Amino acid sequence: MIPSQWVEDAVVRVSGFVRMTPLTFDPKLNLILKWENHQVTGSFKLRGAANKILSLTEMEQKRGLVAASAGNHGQGVALVARQVGCRSIVFCPSSTPLTKLNAMRALGAELHLIDGDYATVEKQAEEYAIMQQMTWISPYNDGQVIAGQGTIGLEILRQMDPFVAKVCVVPIGGGGMLSGIGAAFENIKNPVKIIGAQSTASPFFHSLFHHGNQSGQVELPSLADGLAGAVEENSITIPMVNKYAQDIILVDEEEIGQAIAFCWYHFGERIEGSAAAALAAVLTGKISERPALVILSGGNIQPELHQELIDRWPLSSMENFN
Repeated sequence: MIPSQWVEDAVVRVSGFVRMTPLTFDPKLNLILKWENHQVTGSFKLRGAANKILSLTEMEQKRGLVAASAGNHGQGVALVARQVGCRSIVFCPSSTPLTKLNAMRALGAELHLIDGDYATVEKQAEEYAIMQQMTWISPYNDGQVIAGQGTIGLEILRQMDPFVAKVCVVPIGGGGMLSGIGAAFENIKNPVKIIGAQSTASPFFHSLFHHGNQSGQVELPSLADGLAGAVEENSITIPMVNKYAQDIILVDEEEIGQAIAFCWYHFGERIEGSAAAALAAVLTGKISERPALVILSGGNIQPELHQELIDRWPLSSMENFN
């Protein structure tokens, strides 16, 4: 657990690095939408990376930073590392979309591409950080990273006054964003249900939440690559998600792809698969409470893949997908 004061402190700490992203309301769907695809790096992950790195001592920064990422966390780490003048190394699955790899390189990150699933990549990255005596920047299993992600929640409370959402739908992979938003919303007057959304292709936190373990779960290729991978054993996010989440639900790959297409047709917004998992959860009726607040976590999707999904699900096929 982290104190809510950490989230308030993070707002001040990251203010020069992140931007306030739009919050909009769709009266037809009765949805409140938080557009983190408008963040500086195209993803909410910048918030946690910035708060963690800026909380380090100068010596910890100068040792150099190591991260594991499917792309978005790595971009955040690389951007902040460049601005504070330190080295960044990011371990990535070899399947990471080229758009994200190029973005990390452009921000100055040194990339190590690893064959295997995300858990394998994360383990190798942590071992490398220890061996090289560099500073490890976890994408979720860290109190300051979680506090940084929680700035989304405090930002929403400033943008929505009074707070009217009955449910908040959050994409979940390692659980950092849900944990941070839960901490930010802990003391609001109008309690809100917090529900995580995850792909059936990588249902690790769903299994942890509902069964208390993630054994037997298999990571398959997913449009929601940012949510993929097993959760680190004894992660701080496990008790936090158990405390703050009312449920974690699954959406399948087809529903995620349709949500990406729907978002383009209906809102003119480009979102990636991780963000679409949360949107799919409400568009398919798996979450029926309204008004629903949906956290659209990022927009870093390969352009060719986005066009392929638009072509696969034309506007005419979207009539009943809401």
